[in-house]
Amino acid sequence: MPKTLVAVTRSPLSPTPRSTIKRGRKRAVTDRAALDAVLDAGLICHLSVVIDGSPVVLPTGYGRDGDTLYLHGSTGALSLRSALDNEVCVAVTLLDGIVYARSVFHFSANYRSAVVHGHARLVESAEERLHGLKVLTEHMAPGSWNHSREPNAKELAKTAVLALSLDEAALKVRTGGPGDEPEDISDNLAWAGVLPLTQQWGAPQPSDDLAPGWEIPAHVMDRYASRG
Repeated sequence: MPKTLVAVTRSPLSPTPRSTIKRGRKRAVTDRAALDAVLDAGLICHLSVVIDGSPVVLPTGYGRDGDTLYLHGSTGALSLRSALDNEVCVAVTLLDGIVYARSVFHFSANYRSAVVHGHARLVESAEERLHGLKVLTEHMAPGSWNHSREPNAKELAKTAVLALSLDEAALKVRTGGPGDEPEDISDNLAWAGVLPLTQQWGAPQPSDDLAPGWEIPAHVMDRYASRG
């Protein structure tokens, strides 16, 4: 019997009250593939936790595997312990340009912004902890997991890995030029347009204590060559 291919459908981004975009609703994107693209393009997220009753926002590295976001930090970090005691919020923002308008009221930015809510889960199994760390490493520095030494028992004991589901997330995107008032356009008040912003990798810089004879690895040069 021939195999039947079953399409896997993923629900649109979550319908919960706090993850439903109300302000700037026309910029809301509900496609999960678009959420994946933003998370995969970013490198640093901002993790929001509550410590002693006060909100704290921490920049941290992350990695995505399917519908799970992996985060990590020191087992002794109060921020990570607090993340397990309360719900957390993770945000990733990619700035694509500044929008210049004829009126300062309409100046804006082109961006892609993802916000994820939920309860972080402490990853306890050794297998998933290594998997989460590999996902993190390969997101931040593709090709490095097989090139470098894996963490030893002592290092793993100092490292906590958290998993956060992407079930409750919101995505907001702005593109295009300014939304000036018709009278400002007709009066030709000022220059208007977009100043795009791009990021690119610089040339690799070998460590000062690197022994002679090393060539820059292919996975590093490939990323540099991509420039994106």
